[in-house]
Amino acid sequence: MGIFSSIKDAIFGKDEPAEKAPPVAKPGTAPAGTPAPKTGNAWADAPVVERQSIDTVDVENHLDSMPGADRLNWRTSIVDLLKLINVDSDYASRKALASELGREDYEGSAEDNVWLHRRTMRELAAHGGKVPPEYLD
Repeated sequence: MGIFSSIKDAIFGKDEPAEKAPPVAKPGTAPAGTPAPKTGNAWADAPVVERQSIDTVDVENHLDSMPGADRLNWRTSIVDLLKLINVDSDYASRKALASELGREDYEGSAEDNVWLHRRTMRELAAHGGKVPPEYLD
């Protein structure tokens, strides 16, 4: 398992096989079990159902509610973010994370760490997290 997977699991929860959401009829359709009038067209006669969407995770709120969040600068520091979620924050882990996120020339400088924090936040947003825009720029 990669470093980003550890970050994602710590914030979103472990990836477990999701149970299928029960079908939900679109508004204005007949309740389940009510026969619809037949048109003779198999596609038109098929019931209309939608899957319920999975809730997005409010990353900022979740991290703020974690023990120790008030003592760490996780909003701008990749080291503090990793510490907060109990993921190794040493150079080797940050270098591995940078590599996972597409940067092979990570050296651990302040600029590299700013890039890594923002890129991590962008990836969290891309995986369904609600991340404030100021963490993405």
